[in-house]
Amino acid sequence: MNHDPLFQTLRLGALTLPNRIVMPPMTRSRASQPGDEANELMAAYYAQRAGAGLIVGEGTHIAPLAKGYAWTPGIHTPAQVAGWRKTTEAVHAAGGRIFAQLWHVGRLSHSSLLGGEQPVSSSAIQAVGVKVFIAGEDGRTPGFVQASAPRALSVAEIGEVVEQYRAAARNAMAAGFDGVELHGANGYLVNQFIDSNANTRSDEYGGSLPKRLRFLGEVARALIDGCGDASRVGVRLAPLTTLNGCVDDDPETTYLAAAKLLGELGVGYLHIAEADWDDAPLMPLAFKQELRAAFPGVLIYAGKYTAERAREAIAAGWADLIAFGRPFVANPDLPERLRTGAPLATHDRATLFGGGAHGLTDYPALAESLA
Repeated sequence: MNHDPLFQTLRLGALTLPNRIVMPPMTRSRASQPGDEANELMAAYYAQRAGAGLIVGEGTHIAPLAKGYAWTPGIHTPAQVAGWRKTTEAVHAAGGRIFAQLWHVGRLSHSSLLGGEQPVSSSAIQAVGVKVFIAGEDGRTPGFVQASAPRALSVAEIGEVVEQYRAAARNAMAAGFDGVELHGANGYLVNQFIDSNANTRSDEYGGSLPKRLRFLGEVARALIDGCGDASRVGVRLAPLTTLNGCVDDDPETTYLAAAKLLGELGVGYLHIAEADWDDAPLMPLAFKQELRAAFPGVLIYAGKYTAERAREAIAAGWADLIAFGRPFVANPDLPERLRTGAPLATHDRATLFGGGAHGLTDYPALAESLA
């Protein structure tokens, strides 16, 4: 029996995860153009990292207006579904498990990414000072620009977005994913409904906390229906961060209520994103323990965890799985390196977004680098 907390198995619905190490979603902006289609290069990248207990694929937009960054993949056309099937088949052939992260950026977009259309949000509030990644006027030269001013979704349009999520979940299952993760964090559309300062609506989707959580609940139910199994649905939340201009007046109350709601719906896991920048506020241990009490499913934490901190979190019982983001970029065999205490390679920041194989699939495993 393995007594290392990081290398104990875990049951997630019908899946048995061989370890507690998660590769979280990380935008890499290498989808094939035109069409925003996942490709063979991306399949190779994920297959290299199939040693993770669970992979959550990069943010994948559910509809044309859901897109917020250049060269990101979608999952709303037949070609996009076929493209993602290359990745799921490669990961499964390598012995891995992979969820699709379903993404609607809401106001965090630019009209140049949306065919000239205006971004949408819970309310017509611009994310001032927030930059998004675009392809440039020539379609090839990347750069960051101020996010465009959004318009508020009508109630009818909110219903249409919920249906887009349902269709995306069905497409993910058709593409061979083991499940889906709803991106409800980091200031994107779901977060724009939840957080009080981003939602000024006075209808059934704004105002009181239950109304601000209504969109989250409707989307979660749609994903459960689309997957056919609540345990195949996860939700990513960022309770105490203020990324991309989303701030809540009482975040602990808000996100404990969100966790309770999602627990009642039976979703398989919550993926909690902690602030991971320098001098960021720490998430209090008491709050993590309250989340554990509020949510009966699996809890994943992400946020600059070391192997030592990860083991402590799992042993303490408030975390079940730990996600390692940046370390997975340059260490395709990260679980083995963590198991043996081997040194970790450092990623090249210049190759994170856009480009080809360099900085994506050419990082060697430890044995290769030593050779």
